[in-house]
Amino acid sequence: MCHAVSDHLESFQPSCYTDLVHRPQTSKTAEIHVLKLRRRNGERLSNEAKKRAKLRKLKNIMKMKNLKLNKENKTIIEENEKLRKRALLLHQENKAMFTQIIQQISQPSNYHNY
Repeated sequence: MCHAVSDHLESFQPSCYTDLVHRPQTSKTAEIHVLKLRRRNGERLSNEAKKRAKLRKLKNIMKMKNLKLNKENKTIIEENEKLRKRALLLHQENKAMFTQIIQQISQPSNYHNY
């Protein structure tokens, strides 16, 4: 009888200890699913959960605004490069026309020779 009691005591472990040791960590998606189920069942979110949800929503909004601004910046930079190339071509054309004018002025004209 003594042997049976000692076996029973060795195998006894309070559940509070086993829960701490063998408790699996829940993933973020599992926590989100639990929150969604709670909301469906009519439970209210805690203030902390509301803040986290609000922050997540704000982060997504900021990401979208950032993407739009990056796209707009890219198009502005591309347009700026096109305008620089056009300005360079106009500058070269202006220089060529100026040299032609200088050459025409420097040549003696036939109209002044009487």
